[in-house]
Amino acid sequence: MRRVGVLGWPVRHSRSPAMHTTAYRAVGLTDWEYGLLPVPPELFDETVRALPGAGYLGANVTIPHKHAALALADDPTKRARAIGAANTLTFGEDGRIQADNTDAPGLLQALPLDPCGRTALVLGAGGTARSAVWALLDAGAADVMVWNRTPARAAALTADLGGRAVPDAPPADILIQTTSVGLRAGEDPFAELPLDRGALDGGAYACVVDFVYGARPSALLDAARAAGAQTVEGPELLVRQGALSFEQWTGRPAPLDAMRAAVRG
Repeated sequence: MRRVGVLGWPVRHSRSPAMHTTAYRAVGLTDWEYGLLPVPPELFDETVRALPGAGYLGANVTIPHKHAALALADDPTKRARAIGAANTLTFGEDGRIQADNTDAPGLLQALPLDPCGRTALVLGAGGTARSAVWALLDAGAADVMVWNRTPARAAALTADLGGRAVPDAPPADILIQTTSVGLRAGEDPFAELPLDRGALDGGAYACVVDFVYGARPSALLDAARAAGAQTVEGPELLVRQGALSFEQWTGRPAPLDAMRAAVRG
């Protein structure tokens, strides 16, 4: 049995096991198994190093371990090293740990417009925000702005990667929401984030992306669609980054439609 999984804390909410298991079955890989790997931060390093001995070929990495995943890697990709976070680990036969970041290319694949020459506003300053900022700048975005509740974190991110920190939410061609706002029931993004519903209705953002996904549709994306903006949902972003991990591990094209169906399940 070939084993892979997703490392996180908590991780029980993840749809990755259903998505990857469906993908393996869709291409005839019946000897592949994907499971949840709940690991607290203090045990992350020793757990990851023990996985190859337990038959694991690789693992996806989610909150809060993306920075730690990069730190323990023997062979990080140039992309992961530049972003400062990794979400995909591959264990080599020689015992070395390879690390990549598929969040960045997955975002670019999911966007309905080319970011080259456009402006963007990223909300948040964690690992996902870092991948979004790097991806946009690498794709030629003209201006990438970053807002965070803690201004110093936004300033630190832009000092590392480029772009500029902003104290509020100015208009932009692309709005990317990477914070956890909306994950919990009853959270109003227009109360928790520096967003104005009137500005959204007025066309302040041509495209709105929300990385959050849960049992309910994103309130932010519902409002964006009503305002006529193009939108990208969290489940599609999950599929895109997961498909790239799938292809790295298996060497086969990912069955995107099957993965989408599993995520939306």
